Amino acid sequence: MRVRSIGFSTTICTYPRTPRNLHLFVSTRRYSHSDMSVVNRSVHPFDKSRLDALLNRRFFYAPAFEIYGGVAGLYDYGPPGSSLQANIMAEWRKHFIIEDHMLELDTTIMTPAPVFETSGHVARFADWMVKDTKTGDVLRADHLVKNVLEARLAGDREARGLAARPKDEKDKKRKKNAKTVVVQLADELVKEFESILAQLDNYSGPEIGELCRRYDIRNPDTGNEVGEPQQFNLMFASSIGPTGQHPGYLRPETAQGHFLNFSRLLEFNNGRVPFASAQIGRSFRNEISPRAGLLRVREFTMGEIEHFVDPEDKSHEKFREVRDTVLSLLDRHVQVSGSTQVTQMTIGEAVDKGIVANETLGYFLVRIHLFLIKIGINPKRLRFRQHMGNEMAHYAADCWDAEIENATGWTECVGCADRAAYDLSVHSARTGQPLVVRQALKEPIVTERDVPEFNKKVVGKTYGRDAGLLQKVIGEMDESQLTKLKGQLAQGQATISAEGKEFTITPDLLAIERKTFKQSIREFTPNVIEPSFGFGRILYTLLEHSFWCREQDIERGVLSLPPVVAPTKVLIVPLSAKEEFSPLVQEVSTKLRKAGIFSRVDDSNTSIGKRYARNDELGTPFGVTLDFASVQNRTMTLRYVCGGPRPTVGFSVVTRLTDLPSPCSERDTTDQLIGPIDDVITVLTELVQGTIDWPAACKRLPAYDGVQAVD
Repeated sequence: MRVRSIGFSTTICTYPRTPRNLHLFVSTRRYSHSDMSVVNRSVHPFDKSRLDALLNRRFFYAPAFEIYGGVAGLYDYGPPGSSLQANIMAEWRKHFIIEDHMLELDTTIMTPAPVFETSGHVARFADWMVKDTKTGDVLRADHLVKNVLEARLAGDREARGLAARPKDEKDKKRKKNAKTVVVQLADELVKEFESILAQLDNYSGPEIGELCRRYDIRNPDTGNEVGEPQQFNLMFASSIGPTGQHPGYLRPETAQGHFLNFSRLLEFNNGRVPFASAQIGRSFRNEISPRAGLLRVREFTMGEIEHFVDPEDKSHEKFREVRDTVLSLLDRHVQVSGSTQVTQMTIGEAVDKGIVANETLGYFLVRIHLFLIKIGINPKRLRFRQHMGNEMAHYAADCWDAEIENATGWTECVGCADRAAYDLSVHSARTGQPLVVRQALKEPIVTERDVPEFNKKVVGKTYGRDAGLLQKVIGEMDESQLTKLKGQLAQGQATISAEGKEFTITPDLLAIERKTFKQSIREFTPNVIEPSFGFGRILYTLLEHSFWCREQDIERGVLSLPPVVAPTKVLIVPLSAKEEFSPLVQEVSTKLRKAGIFSRVDDSNTSIGKRYARNDELGTPFGVTLDFASVQNRTMTLRYVCGGPRPTVGFSVVTRLTDLPSPCSERDTTDQLIGPIDDVITVLTELVQGTIDWPAACKRLPAYDGVQAVD
């Protein structure tokens, strides 16, 4: 008897039994979603509503407290979403903490108010909001201007016949932030709007208010005018202790925990700089009007790195390894000119020309770039935008955002700032604790300078309680002031004013002498380069970049997630529900788990096609099939399930965008390999870990020709 499977349904053909054919041939044709051998990912335009439906159906994430009506800006992650985020964070740890030898921290979320008063967050960590003059609805001011002007430009393009809006019933029913009206604008007005959008982040609150008045920008939901922009602090206030005697805040960033522990970190690193600390943790921002899913939330997970460096030497020892890497850069000067045109430039050239402030900042821009590409972000939809003057954080000397394009536009997902010495300096001044580096000099520095010497007994007797004030004022004088005071004392006396009081100084109270100093220790406050990652935003944009629909069936959505971050790595498919398969399925599942590979068994009664379709939606990259030959011969077939990017070997340096393993637009679906179970698991482990790619796997395991013999 010969058994041959057509597609994934088994047809049994009976032949006369003879001694020569007392065996069973099992043939399993390579699973394919269509009769074509090629998968075309771009045949259907991206449809956000289909992606949202998939993410909701498969519970990647959902609104928190949904059965109570939910709260805007708060989301719960389901099993695949939690696993995807955990895998992204695990790869982040490998890519940054392990490869760059960083010191990992886990600091508290609840923070006493004085910390954020000192850091400047209480006074400055705010966004501009406007209120509907009739309903009182609150909107974020810059987002209102952006949405309205973009809608007007879209209407202008449609009126000119440059872009036709799809007539989708779902779009008509969906509530819009700003209604698109088909009206052709004057060419000059189009240029004005484009210029405003290019530099919108650089506008102050009053300037945004002026834009609303000049262009009659109203609340899109009601058509009502909005009031003047007002600042709204984004921190959640709280209190510590049963009586609330210690005011506090939920942290809006993890960074302050690094700075407050600087002395301990420095000691742990044997007193040497440069070094970096890193942390993954929860942060909270009381967003004004969160309406963009995971792109704008009130509670989120972030990863932050604080790289402490000598302010006089911001070079990086590994910069030469990345200096030829090409990035897409949008600098501040281009934006201020009203343009958003990016420039392809090597990071070495950008640093040499002063576009990027220093080597360490440039090094981290490249490392951010490589990380995002490694986890599956499309490099053609990734750019680095430099902050303009007015949008620069109060602590930053230079800042670049890694922005990823998605259905809502370009979204900041990573910020990389040179925070200079701001944080350590202000915390040191507030607490009196020296947050400095003491560095032994190879050769001592010998200097001469004038030094005030007080006759403290006479000063105290003469000025009493004001003696301390006098000594403080003179002690803070610079070299030129002391020289001038020395000359006056040589003439007999000098007069000094301080806090509305006058002090007459004579030589018996104070002598200014020239002394020689030998400095063998250099003391300085380090500067900080800070990459800051929003994992929720990265996760969502990755899902967008990975989503597509099958060419033959638009209802068949696929998430082509790279194996390194996919929630489930392997789908185990037994072709029969017979009991004899159970031990083998259990064995394969156990071995995969021991190898650290998250797998899922689908032994449901549905067709093989439906089983794979479910896992297409979950982004499962690999599938192994167990059939009757597996039971007898202990072989197993391996296929690359999702029609997405092939797994590629990890890389460290990329010099051109064309070198990057970007998501493929099509993929041959006929590949199927076979081998002993243990060999297949070994190859699978290396594929998942990224140490080999699919072509290498094809060399390790033979191709499956569709026919196996069993006795």
